[in-house]
Amino acid sequence: MVGRFQVMATLQAARAKVLGFSLDEAKSFGLNRAIFYAAAKKGFKAFKGKPKISFQKLKEALNLSQKESQKIEKSLKAEKIGDEVAYCIKVKGKRIFTIGGELQTPEEFKKQIEARFPGNFKKVWAEALKIVKSFDKKILLSQRNFYERVYKPRRDILAKKWSQIKES
Repeated sequence: MVGRFQVMATLQAARAKVLGFSLDEAKSFGLNRAIFYAAAKKGFKAFKGKPKISFQKLKEALNLSQKESQKIEKSLKAEKIGDEVAYCIKVKGKRIFTIGGELQTPEEFKKQIEARFPGNFKKVWAEALKIVKSFDKKILLSQRNFYERVYKPRRDILAKKWSQIKES
């Protein structure tokens, strides 16, 4: 079953791609925003200050030298996407977004989102891109307008439709 979380992540990734992010960065952003909205729905308390990331864990996972790890740690910054802000680090020249101390990597997107569409994610991705491209850039640059005009009216329809694509 495909739910609103997968729909949000996919549409947000398509939004980022249309706004000029690389595919890996778009997937990271899409998963980040889906987690953000899920946390907001549950009433999370606002994060204060910079997010905490285990750079030691990151260093080990990516097999980085101390110098490379420090460079990545210094790259942590708030990235503005239209009127919305999300934290990210730069790894090998690409943005990887973070929330709650966790990195939203393209690999995590594959595990949490693409895996729900075995063999059919390309169809879903093509539809998401088509939907997002049909909107003016002003709408895509506005967090509220994107939510209200792109995501919200389609979330349940797409969840149902994409669940059927998955099962076919």
